Amino acid sequence: MVDISFIIVNWNTRDILINCLNSIYKTVTDIDQEIYVVDNNSTDGSQDAVKNGFPDVKLIENSTNTGFAHANNQALNVMQGRFAVLLNSDAVLQEGAIKSLLAFMVNTPGAGIAGVQLLNEDGSRQNSIDNFPSLETELLNKSILRMIFPNKYPGKAVNYNTPIEVDSVIGACMMVRKEAMDSVGFLDEEYFIFLEETDWCFRMSKKGWKVYHVPDSRVFHLSGHSKKKTPGESQIEYYKSLYKFFKKNRCTVSYLLIRILKPCKIFINLLLNIIGNLITLFQNEKLRNRLLKYHKLLIWHLLLCPDNMGIRKNLF
Repeated sequence: MVDISFIIVNWNTRDILINCLNSIYKTVTDIDQEIYVVDNNSTDGSQDAVKNGFPDVKLIENSTNTGFAHANNQALNVMQGRFAVLLNSDAVLQEGAIKSLLAFMVNTPGAGIAGVQLLNEDGSRQNSIDNFPSLETELLNKSILRMIFPNKYPGKAVNYNTPIEVDSVIGACMMVRKEAMDSVGFLDEEYFIFLEETDWCFRMSKKGWKVYHVPDSRVFHLSGHSKKKTPGESQIEYYKSLYKFFKKNRCTVSYLLIRILKPCKIFINLLLNIIGNLITLFQNEKLRNRLLKYHKLLIWHLLLCPDNMGIRKNLF
């Protein structure tokens, strides 16, 4: 059996996909592996770049953008590895990252999923850990929660020296045990994009599998290149996934409260950003982008959250 099956879902990120694939071949040299690229109907020549530059890669070409969860599941269904590594196309492996992650998983049989320490391009730490969504995480400020309750809400502010058990890891690079997948199932395809890995970690924990953050496994993450092309629409998709998570995994009261209180928080943020833009005479690009984001989110909520708004609107 193959040790590791790398799975990369791609949508119009040809150049960084090539960097990602090169980082696998450069840093993973003594492990039996296979690589899948699932292309979600890219129009930027990604498919030809894989075929011509990486003939050993198993390319799955979709005729439409089927979503992140579905695309990963296509490869998970046919992979041969003892472990799968779900890798974003905007991730670049550092030397020893996968070897360290594999050693941890082999030596920790109760681990269903292990995630890495994600890094910005300048080497600073990104948030690589997340808590399961709850009323407090979604209605209060996460940074403040992490500062006041660092053990309950771990984040990048703490420099962890050893692996720690966590609720969930960020899915830009994570290793998943085949045995755990067999007992829990694959990614829930009701999530088009966002929170599918969080839901997976939640289901893993319900079945007794543990989720770990492995800090000495380090990976550069260029952070959401596909999503940056449609930031407002991406936020709408995030909220669709958030509401799905609450409806599926939280009690009815929590679901109803999040559906009522989250739009109120968006409205308050919109007002604050209007004030901020007026003070700066709309010269601050970051504030302008936030204003646009909250405006689109509020309109979506006022229209009663139609399914035909978001990233999928631009795809089909």
